[in-house]
Amino acid sequence: MSSLAARAAAPAPGLAVALVVAATATFLSEHYDAPVMLYALLLGMALNFVTEAPRGKAGIDLAARGLMRLGVALLGFRIGWDQISALGWGPVAMVVTLVAATILISTLAARAMGFNPLFGFLSGGATAICGASAAMALSAALPPNAKKEQATLFTVIGVSALSTTAMVLYPLLTRALGLGDHAAGVFIGATIHDVAQVVGAGYAISPDAGDTATIVKPLRVAMLLPVILVAGQISRREAGAAGAERPPLLPWFVVAFVALVALNSLVALPAPLTEAGNALSRWCLVTAIAAIGMKTRLGDLVQVGWKPVALMVGETVLLAAMVLGWLALAPL
Repeated sequence: MSSLAARAAAPAPGLAVALVVAATATFLSEHYDAPVMLYALLLGMALNFVTEAPRGKAGIDLAARGLMRLGVALLGFRIGWDQISALGWGPVAMVVTLVAATILISTLAARAMGFNPLFGFLSGGATAICGASAAMALSAALPPNAKKEQATLFTVIGVSALSTTAMVLYPLLTRALGLGDHAAGVFIGATIHDVAQVVGAGYAISPDAGDTATIVKPLRVAMLLPVILVAGQISRREAGAAGAERPPLLPWFVVAFVALVALNSLVALPAPLTEAGNALSRWCLVTAIAAIGMKTRLGDLVQVGWKPVALMVGETVLLAAMVLGWLALAPL
């Protein structure tokens, strides 16, 4: 019993720090009229040294991953079928086309730069689908090689750093381009890598943009299923590929999000329940953003050389350019 209590208490210090940062960010946002997610991110980055303490690591990891996923799942309270149907088939066609194009071009670019093409498949899939989660899922499905762990680590660091950067810059870009709330939400949901940063950037623009981004993003996450199946076929084709335990085809938080959206569409939920779900979701996401900020070390990118950095920056810019091009040619 004592060991169980010790394991349960292990995340407490790091989680407490993340919650304090979230509370501070909320206070600053309410009093100085700026996005709470941005305050949480910047304050978290200022406390990066906390991750170096063994006592803080478990709680920060729990906040960055567990609370982020719980917060996204609870966003299903905000969304009903009317909002999803309002998007139409356009975003679905866009997501399927651009995910496939990003992965294909990234694989070809990796080969041209002298890398194993599977590094392009891995980094392109992480960029196009859902960031670090996709990187780890695809890494588990792809065949083993001597540099697979290094490639996976770099991809996770790269998409996390680029997603954090995009969370700050993309809302400014949408304003500079004069995009409306709906188009801005589609752009945010279709481009930023990680789910939490999509939510942060979307709601930093407006509630409507945040809702749209939150609907578009799971369409990309759902693409993890066919892409993992392709990776599995690659593994079976590779001679001597070792078997590995596969991750779930769809993360639990996406399943929970869809289930809540379905429930919210079919049943008139009590207002106190939806308000409580929305408030809990907000706190989870702000705390997760604070923890992600504490885990972000942009200096780590320097150690891997410029070519992998150039590849991943190019993938991110390519995806953003293709989405903007799609929106210009076929507004959604």
